[in-house]
Amino acid sequence: MDILLWHVHGSWTTAFVQGPHRYLVPVTPDRCPDGLGRARTFPWPDSVVEVTPEELREHPVDLVVLQRPHELELTERWLGGRRPGRDVPAVYLEHNAPDGDVPLTRHPCADRADLTLVHVTHFNRLFWDCGSTRAEVIEHGVVDPGHLYTGRVARAAVVVNEPVRRGRHTGTDLLPALSEAAPLDVFGMRTEGLAAHLGLGEDRVRTADLPQRELHAAMAERRLYLHPVRWTSLGLSLLEAMHLGMPVVALATTEAVEAVPAGAGTLSTRPEVLARAARRYLDDPAAAAEDGARARQAALERYGLKRFLADWERLMTEVRS
Repeated sequence: MDILLWHVHGSWTTAFVQGPHRYLVPVTPDRCPDGLGRARTFPWPDSVVEVTPEELREHPVDLVVLQRPHELELTERWLGGRRPGRDVPAVYLEHNAPDGDVPLTRHPCADRADLTLVHVTHFNRLFWDCGSTRAEVIEHGVVDPGHLYTGRVARAAVVVNEPVRRGRHTGTDLLPALSEAAPLDVFGMRTEGLAAHLGLGEDRVRTADLPQRELHAAMAERRLYLHPVRWTSLGLSLLEAMHLGMPVVALATTEAVEAVPAGAGTLSTRPEVLARAARRYLDDPAAAAEDGARARQAALERYGLKRFLADWERLMTEVRS
């Protein structure tokens, strides 16, 4: 099957393209957001093929995976008038929790009989108003990086993109107090200037933007994974940390309460509770390793790649029938 999808979310797509199909990823000369082509920092198989808009016009496509509202119009234009959901089977994958007037947020694809709307978490499905559109949940899958945890560095790993701009969404305002309990290494895109923004020295907060092939090893050296995010979809970095064998200290918000079971770390809506848990892991490496091992087992069972691909195979077969 030839599946058309845009390169929007590198980590999610890395799992999706492990399936048995051919994946058509649009590319433009300037590699703009609508034409990024193949990932340069994620390991994608050869079954991911770059195609230009001109090539797509006559290219047979068996399924379109839409991920942004404007892709509905873009698909019809680039496929030479073929309409997603009508002339070619289509699903709309929603990565994000709703924003704005929550919980009254209406999804852009609400009340569409020609589309299936796929959420990555049950929390997202609960909070989006999808109207009469068929809505399914296919939880994340993760390519297992292996049990790499050593915890030899007595600091907490945080993975977040644009923490200064996103502010309270990502819990950036909580970092100064949490860094008193455990010094933080913040990984992600556009993290530069975070320490200065918070008025902290590098003994409390350090930042780094690492390619994916280096990120997992760096995370696994840290004693624990800290997830201070208030409002977002379930971050794949949290699931990757669990796969690595890291104990988790996280705000009990959105889907985190489903993803992190008892014994795999600490969840709370009280930052002072998270600070105590982080400090305990710093003081007791053996407890950190034991909770991390439980986190890894839970992640493998719920967010394994085999289950993820089987769920998608079932849904794609239904949509095309």
